Amino acid sequence: MHVYPFSALVGADDLQLALTLTAVSPAIGGVLVRGEKGTAKSTAVRAQASLLPPVLTVDGCRFACAPDAPDPHCPDGPHAPGAPATAGPARLVELPVGAAEDRVTGALHLGKALSGEGAEYEPGLLARAHRGVLYVDEVNLLHDHLVDLLLDAAAMGRTSVERDGVSISHASRFVLVGTMNPEEGELRPQLLDRFGLAVDVAAPRDAAVRAEIVRRRLAFDADPAGFAARWADAESALAQRIAEARGRVASVVLSDAALTAIAEVCAAFDVDGMRADLVTAKAAAAHAAWCGRSDVTRDDIAAAARLTLPHRRRRAPFDEPGADRESLDELLDGMGDADGSGGYEPDRDGSEGGGPDGDRPAGGGPDDDGPGGGPDDDGPDDDGPGGGAPEPADNGSAEHRPHADADADHDPGMPAERAPTPAGEPFRARLLAAQRSGRGAAGRRSRARTTVGRTVGARRSTSAVEPAPVHLPATIRAAALRRDPAAPITPADLRRKIVEGRETNLVLLCVDASGSMAARTRMEQVKAAALSLLLDAYRRRDTVGLVTFRGDSASVVLPPTNSVDIAAARLRTLPTGGRTPLAEGLDRAAETLRRHRLRAPDLRPLLIVVTDGRATSGPDAVRRSLAAADRLAAAQTPAVVLDCETGRFRMGLARDLAQRMAAEYSPVGDVRADAITAAAAPYLQHPRTGKAA
Repeated sequence: MHVYPFSALVGADDLQLALTLTAVSPAIGGVLVRGEKGTAKSTAVRAQASLLPPVLTVDGCRFACAPDAPDPHCPDGPHAPGAPATAGPARLVELPVGAAEDRVTGALHLGKALSGEGAEYEPGLLARAHRGVLYVDEVNLLHDHLVDLLLDAAAMGRTSVERDGVSISHASRFVLVGTMNPEEGELRPQLLDRFGLAVDVAAPRDAAVRAEIVRRRLAFDADPAGFAARWADAESALAQRIAEARGRVASVVLSDAALTAIAEVCAAFDVDGMRADLVTAKAAAAHAAWCGRSDVTRDDIAAAARLTLPHRRRRAPFDEPGADRESLDELLDGMGDADGSGGYEPDRDGSEGGGPDGDRPAGGGPDDDGPGGGPDDDGPDDDGPGGGAPEPADNGSAEHRPHADADADHDPGMPAERAPTPAGEPFRARLLAAQRSGRGAAGRRSRARTTVGRTVGARRSTSAVEPAPVHLPATIRAAALRRDPAAPITPADLRRKIVEGRETNLVLLCVDASGSMAARTRMEQVKAAALSLLLDAYRRRDTVGLVTFRGDSASVVLPPTNSVDIAAARLRTLPTGGRTPLAEGLDRAAETLRRHRLRAPDLRPLLIVVTDGRATSGPDAVRRSLAAADRLAAAQTPAVVLDCETGRFRMGLARDLAQRMAAEYSPVGDVRADAITAAAAPYLQHPRTGKAA
C-alpha cells in the first residue's frame, strides 16, 4: 500500500515542521494537530512515519527492547547487552477512539487461558508503540479511561497491568501524535499539556494553492505507485536529512543566554508549570539540528515557541485561542537575539522555520518548485482553525436579519433588535445528576451501566466480540458448576462484567430572547448560566445545546456540543428584541431533542425553558404555544420552566405553560444565574420511565 509522500504536501508548513522536529528529537513528546475537516491532518501523520529512521529491536522481544539498552524489567527478558537484533521500520500504531482498555494496555491471553495452555500476557497497543509513534485520530473524542491510560504511560514511560490475575509492567515510551477538529470538543488540560507541540491547520485560501493540492491528490489517486516514484528522490533526501539531524541534536549547544531567553518567554507568556520551558528548549535544539546549526539562536527559539507555548497558556474558559498566537508574536518581536547579536531578521521568503538555506522542512520536489512545490506556498492562517472564532450560522432566522420584526413586545417604540448583551461571569455550576442508573456513553455525571467503572456483577455473554470485559472468576465458576468440571471451558461458559460508572447527559436551554426579555440584567445572567452549564459540561464530558426564539422564528444557536470556544462565540453574539414566538421555540427544542435522541438513544435529556410565558408572534399565538406544550408532555420530555416574569402584577402564563408541558415550574423572578442551574438539579429524568430521578 502506497502512502502519500510527505514532500508532496502543499500549504502545511507548520504541520510539516512540527512533525519533523519530533522526528529529529522524539523527547519533545509529540504533536497535537487541530484543524477543520479535510486539511490533510491524518495524511501528513501517516506520510511522515515512513521517513523515520529504522529501529533496532532485540530478536524475539515483543516489547521492542533496544539491544544496546534493553529494559531490565522486560517481561520477555532479561536481555543481555548486545543480544541479536533486527532493524525494522519505526512503528506507527493507531489507537482507535473506541478501543477497549484491554486492547490498549494488554491483558491475559484469553484463548490460551480457556484452552488450558496456561496464563500468558498478550501485549496491547502501548507495548507495540514503544520506541515508535502512537497516533490517535479524533483524540478529543477519546474516552476518559483511555485518556487516563495515556497520561500514566506518558508520565511514567511504563505501562502497568494489574487485573484478571495479570501483574506485569513494561516500558512504553512513544511519540504521541493526535489529530482533532475543535468543533467537536476540546481536550482535557492534562492531556493537552502532554503534547510537546501543537499546530492549528486550516485550508489555504489562495486559489492557486488549493488547485495544486487537488491536482496532486487526483494524480496520487489515479496512480499511487507512479506518483510515489516521482517523489522518491525528495522523500529519500528528506529521510536522510532527518537521520543526520537526529544524530546531530545531542551535540547542539544550548547556551545560558538561550536558556534565559526561553525562560523569559515562558514566564512572560504566563504558561503553567515548567514543562513549557523544557519542551521549548528541546524543540529549539531540534530546530537548530534540523537547520544544520551547532548553537541555538533566536530563530530556533522563535520557531519552537510558536509550537510549544500557545496551547499551554493559562486561559480563561472562554478566551479565544487566536489571541495566544498574536500575543506570542508580539512578545517574540520585542525580544533581542538570544546569542546577543541583536534583533531578529526573518528569512527573505518570510519563513522562520526553514533549513540552512531558508528551505521548508519538506524539502524540494522533483521539479525543484520549493518545499511545497506549489505556485504559492503560504502556510495556514494564524487565527486558528477556520481563521478565527466561528460566526453564527446564517439560517434565515430572526437572529441574523438586521431588520426582522420592527414591532417589539409590548412597546411599539422599542427597536426590533438590540446589540448583543454581554454575558455575566461564569460560575461553577452545581452537579446535575440523575439518581437512577442509565445506559449512556461514558462520562462524569450520572450513574450508568457502562464499559468503564466499578464491577458490580456478571452476566452471560451473548457474543464473543462484546465490548464488555470478561469476568474471569465468574467464567471459571460457571464452568466448575457443570456436571463435568474436568471438561475445558467453552464459549457458553463466558461471563461478562456488569460495570457501573458515570455517563454524559444532554442539557438543552430554550431561551426567550424577545423584547420582553431584553432587559440587560436578565439576558446577562441567562448567558452566564448557559456558559456555566457549558463549562461544567466540558469538565464532565456532557453535551449542552441552546435554542432561542424571537421575532417570528426560533433557531438552534448552539447545536448540542461540548466545544467551549464555539459555544462562547455563539452566546456572545446572541441579540434580543422583537415579538415572542413561543410555539416555534418549543417545537424547535422538541425537534432538536428528537434528532439527538436518534443518534444517542441512551443520552438522558433535560429541557430548560427560560421565559415569562407570553406568546405574541402571529395569529393564535397562545393556542399554538399551548399545543406545542401538549406535544412535549405527550413525548414525556423532562423539562423545567423558569418563570422570568417580574413586577407587582403577574399573569402567571409561565405556570400555565409548565402545567401543560407536565414540567416542573420554578419562579426565578430576575433570572438569577445560580437559580437556573440549582432549579434544574432535581428534575433530570430517565428517558424510558419519565420519572423524576
